[in-house]
Amino acid sequence: MGIRTGALSLRASALTLLTATLLGACAMPATRFDETARGLGLERAEVQGTRFRHAVFAKEPDAPGILHVYLEGDGSPLLNGLANPDPTPRRPLALHLLTRGPAPAVLLGRPCYHGVHREAACTPSLCTDGRYSEEVLASMEAALRRVLAGRPRAGIAWIGYSGGGVLAARLAPRFAESRFLVTIAANLDTHGWAEAVGVALSRDSANPADGPPLPPSIRQRHFAGSEDTVVPNAFTARGARGLGGTLTLIQGYDHVCCWLDAWPSLLGEGNGAPENGRREESR
Repeated sequence: MGIRTGALSLRASALTLLTATLLGACAMPATRFDETARGLGLERAEVQGTRFRHAVFAKEPDAPGILHVYLEGDGSPLLNGLANPDPTPRRPLALHLLTRGPAPAVLLGRPCYHGVHREAACTPSLCTDGRYSEEVLASMEAALRRVLAGRPRAGIAWIGYSGGGVLAARLAPRFAESRFLVTIAANLDTHGWAEAVGVALSRDSANPADGPPLPPSIRQRHFAGSEDTVVPNAFTARGARGLGGTLTLIQGYDHVCCWLDAWPSLLGEGNGAPENGRREESR
């Protein structure tokens, strides 16, 4: 009996260790994101949105001038076919872009990303089919308004990578301070992209391809890579047209390579009064 009890105890300990390891792995993306941010000289803060807390990573946020607001991609909403408890991006491209661009700048996290997924308000839908929903947009809007409170601004420049570009395109017209919108490898035709790759999206998910165009006061530029298989550039082009913007197709680039190398020269183009016509460019 003692031997059997010991074996059971050993198995229980192994199961406990495995469970703890799996739970730790689920939390690792947020932890790694924070560690990367600290390594880049950025400190994490948190700000309340609607029902959700949002992580904010800032570079000289109180400095005068246009505030550059970066939004990361979708990360990993699914893990082994199920909703990922922590979908925080494992490769934080927008975070690195922020450090290469001018100050002041902030990266605004999404609801239930960056380790706050255990809050009661968080549901799997917010990071899967509802990742571009009004509930997400409303909370991000509220959070950024708190960041802006008491800080006079010359304007806001929105920079969104991948799915972050969808959110940036829909948040920009909600702020009178918005001056620029720059998207990189963004699935701006969300419904077409979702159907093509087999992703379910909620009915209220924003689809920039359906318009309306952004107001002329918001100058915009959209970049896509010719070799991008994650977000084929046809979806970016369709969305850019719906927003009344232009698409610049960069030869040889894919979804990840080589956007960081080209920054901030691309950012300079995005802030350089791009036309609001519907032509597509290639380089």
